[in-house]
Parts: sequence; C-alpha cells; structure tokens
Amino acid sequence: MNKGTVFLLLNGEPPKNLPNISNYEVICATDGAYHFLEKNEIKPNFISGDFDSIENLPKNIEVIHTPNQDFTDFDKILQILFEKGFKNVDVFGASGKEQDHFLGNLHTTIQWKNKLSLTFFDNHSRYFLADKNTKILNSVDKTISLVPFPEAKNINTKGLQYSLNDENLTFGQRIGTRNKAIKNKVEISFKTGELFIFINH
Repeated sequence: MNKGTVFLLLNGEPPKNLPNISNYEVICATDGAYHFLEKNEIKPNFISGDFDSIENLPKNIEVIHTPNQDFTDFDKILQILFEKGFKNVDVFGASGKEQDHFLGNLHTTIQWKNKLSLTFFDNHSRYFLADKNTKILNSVDKTISLVPFPEAKNINTKGLQYSLNDENLTFGQRIGTRNKAIKNKVEISFKTGELFIFINH
C-alpha cells in the first residue's frame, strides 16, 4: 500500500500561508520548527531532533530524540520517514534565515534522491531536484530557473522563452536563472548530473 504525502516543517523561514493540512497523511517537524506549529494550533504526528531549542517537550505527541551530531536534523527526520515507509515529502521552511542551512538541505536532497521524492515550498517558490525527464504543468508566465548542483549536461527544454538545446550548465560558469515559461507545459530533460528546478509563484 502506498502511503500518502508528508508535511515536513524545518526551522527556516516559516510559511506565510499554510497549505491545507488535512491533505497530508502525516505532519512532522524538526525540533526548532515545532514552535510554529504550536503557535498555529497544528498538532504534528511526531517531532524529532536533539531538542536543544525546546525547554519543555510536549507530552501529547511522539517525540523522537536524535542526538547524533554527524547528521543534520533534516537528514535524521528523512531517515525516520523512510523507515516508516513514506516516499513523498513536501518540505517547508528549508530556506531563509541561515543560508548555509539552505545549501546543506540541497546537499541532503541529492543524498536521498533514490529513496524519497522531496518537493520544497517557500514564500517565493516551489523547487525540487529534477528527474532526467521532467514535465511541469500550468506553467505559462511563471519564472523558472535551472540551477545545476554542481553541473548538468546535455540539457534540452521545451516551453521556455530561452530554450536549451543539448547544452551544459555548471555552477560557477553558467546557470539558467530567471527564464520564463511561454507554454502551459514545460519539458526539461538532461543526461547526466544534478539539476534543481525553481518555479516562482
């Protein structure tokens, strides 16, 4: 049986507009992000972390202590979700605040790419690690950026104002920011490397 999608909140910039929480099978958060859920009267199924930022742990929800400092709270909670049998995770609060955390979260995403499907949402965009062949619907007039991490080769696009035709992107040399969708369906493919796609609201 396929389990539903997870709502995961990290301790970056919190969402200004929450999605419909009832659409998610599981709600969870790392320890520092729990305060936001509590403030908005959202009861998570569990929280995890080293709990260095919570003085009084809640007693009415599952608390999973993960003190191992060799891994980030994000990595540790993904491990928990994977072990619980979940595959699809919507991640909020992964960007904003300390930007080294944001880059670290992108790094973690690549490490988990073969085990979990992660989609990120912040107050400006939706972003994710692209498959080798990706289709994006309802895209017309949206700003779409292609960011290699650190490189992606033989990229082809359809539906963007500035198309790529079997071209390479390399961080520090050339990236594909601030392109515009001119069609409702955008198609992006590449052969090797890692490519993040950012779609601005």
